[in-house]
Amino acid sequence: MDNKNKLIKNINESIAVKKNLLKNYPEINNAIKVIYKSLKENKKVFICGNGGSAADAQHLSAEFLVRLNPKINRGPFPIISLALDTSTITACANDYDFKYLFSRNLEALGNINDVLIAISTSGNSKNIIEVVKKAKKMKIHTIGFLGTNGGKVFHELDNAIVVNSNNVARIQEAHIFIGHTILEQVEKLLLTK
Repeated sequence: MDNKNKLIKNINESIAVKKNLLKNYPEINNAIKVIYKSLKENKKVFICGNGGSAADAQHLSAEFLVRLNPKINRGPFPIISLALDTSTITACANDYDFKYLFSRNLEALGNINDVLIAISTSGNSKNIIEVVKKAKKMKIHTIGFLGTNGGKVFHELDNAIVVNSNNVARIQEAHIFIGHTILEQVEKLLLTK
C-alpha cells in the first residue's frame, strides 16, 4: 500500500471511529453534567493515564488550567493531571510500586465529590484500576475514557465511555476528541449559568 492510500485508509478509519461515538452520547452527556456540577461546587477534577494517555491527560488539564478557547478569557478551572512530575513518578515506582502512582496522588489531593477521569486504551493498566478503586473509597465520581471492550476497569467505573476500536491510535484520537467535546460544553455551562 502506498503512502497516499495508507493516509486515506487512516482518515476513513478515524472518521468511522468518531461517527461511532454517537452510541456513547448518554455517557458523554452524563460526564458533562458530572464535571460541570463538580466544578460549579468548587470541587476538582483529576485526570490520569499512561504513555500517550498521560499526554492526553496533561493536554486536557492544560485546557482548563489555562485556556481552552482562544476567544474566551476566563479564570482557571481545577482539572489536575495525576502524573505530577518525574520526581513523584520515580519515587512512587521505586519506594512502593508503579501501580500506586495515581492512587497515592489522588489520596493526597482528592476530596469527596471530586471527579476522576481515567484514560486507558486497554482498561487493564494496574495503576488505572488502583486509582479507580481509591476514588470509589473516597466517594469521588469516576469517568473512564476506554477502548476495545473497556477492559478490567470497565465495571469499576461510574461512567465508562468506550471507543469501539482495537487500534490504539484511533482510540487515542477519539479520547482527545471526547475530552475536548466534554470540556467545551462544561466551559459553556460554567460561563453561562
